[in-house]
Amino acid sequence: MLLKNKCAVVTGAGSGIGRAIARRLAAEGARVAALDINEAAARATMAEQDAKLHLALACDVSDSASVDQAFQKIKAAFGKIDVLVNNAGIGRSANDGSNEMYAAIGQRNEQRARGETVTAHPDQLIHMSDEGWAGVMGVNIDGVFYCTRAAVRVMAAAGTAGSIISIASTSAQSGEGPLHYVTSKAAVVGFTRALARELGSRRIRVNAVSPGPTDTPIMQNVPDEMVKSMEASVPLGRMARPEEMAAVVTFLASDEASYVTGSLLTANGGMYFH
Repeated sequence: MLLKNKCAVVTGAGSGIGRAIARRLAAEGARVAALDINEAAARATMAEQDAKLHLALACDVSDSASVDQAFQKIKAAFGKIDVLVNNAGIGRSANDGSNEMYAAIGQRNEQRARGETVTAHPDQLIHMSDEGWAGVMGVNIDGVFYCTRAAVRVMAAAGTAGSIISIASTSAQSGEGPLHYVTSKAAVVGFTRALARELGSRRIRVNAVSPGPTDTPIMQNVPDEMVKSMEASVPLGRMARPEEMAAVVTFLASDEASYVTGSLLTANGGMYFH
């Protein structure tokens, strides 16, 4: 019961890593507010938990008004916030050049396999619309800002020594992945480090987790050939399970990590060192 008497908020809690985190934090004794753009999915995450103790709320993290409304409900129900997990994230959006990029990658691999001169370029930038760029950035970094601001306002008003954990990605260090996704996750790392310095005097710890390839729904948008390549690049020889990321987050959320702030905790099976 590492989180007994704690109140935690988890975004993107309707599936994948977020679902595993919400359930693990609840198992460790925390009251959990599971937020997801799909309220039914958030409710499914918390279905086996005591509805009198926990919350499942619809929230579009890319919309500051939606975030503020959700956090008002959390404050009214819990009275405080001890832990925030910024997990909500997407890997692609409409008209973002992903289809063209993945098609070119497949064509390039076929050319190499035939021993031909490679003429296909894995371009995404030149095909990406403003809408495509903003869609991913809106969730992956604007959402982190909106949710963190809302949580810190509650923490600061109550004098809570809180813990904020954001899910980054190994791609922020390696540069591998869709352009907007990699950029957004690198921004999460910078945001984490700057905010850790800012909030240290309030005893609010701010850290990030950098997962490697993890078996989540977001991977369904990646071509099978690329997934196999990712798995082959991991020294441990497999993708992570969402529950393994939840264990890392639980540590950072708990008092076991009381002297850890401004850190990027990497859990990627050894595929990238930094």
